[in-house]
Amino acid sequence: MPDAISRATTAGTALFTDMYELTMLEAALADGSGDRPCVFELFARRLPAGRRYGVVAGTGRLLDALEGFRFGDAELELVSRFLKPSTVEWLRDFRFSGDIDGYREGDFYFPGSPILSVSGTFTECVLLETLALSIFNHDSAVASAAARMVGAAAGRTLIEMGSRRTHEEAAVAAARAAYLAGFDSTSNLEAARRYGIPAAGTAAHAFTLLHTTTEGRDEASAFRSQVESLGVDTTLLVDTYDITEGVNTAIAVAGPELGGVRIDSGDLGVLARQVRAQLDSLGATRTKIVMSGDLDEYGIAGLRAEPVDAYGVGTSLVTGSGAPTAGMVYKLVEVDGIPVEKRSAAKESRGGAKRAVRYARRTGTLVEEVVYPAHFEQVPAGEGTQVHHLMVPLVRSGDPVDDLPTLEESREFLREGLVRLPWEGLTLSAGDPAIPTRFVREE
Repeated sequence: MPDAISRATTAGTALFTDMYELTMLEAALADGSGDRPCVFELFARRLPAGRRYGVVAGTGRLLDALEGFRFGDAELELVSRFLKPSTVEWLRDFRFSGDIDGYREGDFYFPGSPILSVSGTFTECVLLETLALSIFNHDSAVASAAARMVGAAAGRTLIEMGSRRTHEEAAVAAARAAYLAGFDSTSNLEAARRYGIPAAGTAAHAFTLLHTTTEGRDEASAFRSQVESLGVDTTLLVDTYDITEGVNTAIAVAGPELGGVRIDSGDLGVLARQVRAQLDSLGATRTKIVMSGDLDEYGIAGLRAEPVDAYGVGTSLVTGSGAPTAGMVYKLVEVDGIPVEKRSAAKESRGGAKRAVRYARRTGTLVEEVVYPAHFEQVPAGEGTQVHHLMVPLVRSGDPVDDLPTLEESREFLREGLVRLPWEGLTLSAGDPAIPTRFVREE
């Protein structure tokens, strides 16, 4: 984070923003307020309905995007249509030179957590608003849903396969967020190339249908071709026609050492039991059963007692399983060291730059999160005997700090973190956040 592979692919990102960021910039430059030191914070006012925790995702992608946030000739040609020549020239030399602190990628967040703190002049910080929000709102929504699915799967294999259900670039970002949250592989090859995520995939129903002849369907020929090409360890899709017949044909073609069979439709729980019994009766006791077909965390949890070895998840994953955005906002909280805050009903913010810690019991179980003014010299006391500082340096003077965690390290960090959440916070039932957040104000 950022990964060398992804950094090499970074294109210009300066226009991944809203027009009003630039019109505000122009006005601030004109009235002299643009150089005032400011702090912006990115946070979520609340968790999506039914969620007990959120997962921070997108940090690595933001740092990659920050490197490409430059205004070249193409970008300047567009903005010159509505900005003054003096503003256009200011943008020509723009490079973010401020500081960014934030929660580690793969950490949890709760209502009000200062996930990202961006410090610098108003002009340079305000330009990052849309870029930061678009990345964090998407990636955190997907990662939060994926983490729930990982918990529901209880150690069984999870394959991300939602590319055809979202925008082509969102599919790559979703695959990364899912892998961060614990998914084992992705069907998306660009995600495999860009982020080094293991790729998985065999064949769709079209391949079976392709082998239809004038004499009728020929499932055996399709299976035989796949096995000859990919080996006996492949997974055969057995529900194009009749599942029972498909399983018999699969084992007849591949033998009892067949790697797996995939079922993509029907009553998955009933079918899992029937297919497992059928495979065992055919001597294919080690052939795995892969289930797919509009699964979400509830569907996965419902199959927990069934003989399922792996799940393929698509639509629900890439759309955040009912919460396609994390609902994060990016607000100005400090100007010249003076706290500022929004007072609008239901859209309020807490003024002043902030830090955050999380307390845990001696066993490691998390107890509470405490958010306090950044200038405090001492961390406020809290419940528990262990204290974890949540905000880490990410960018200094415009450059990512050295030795930031890799995607693999962030994935492991989240895996270990899920063990520390109170057990009730891991349930799929609605309720309060897994741990409370306490806000300490000026004394």
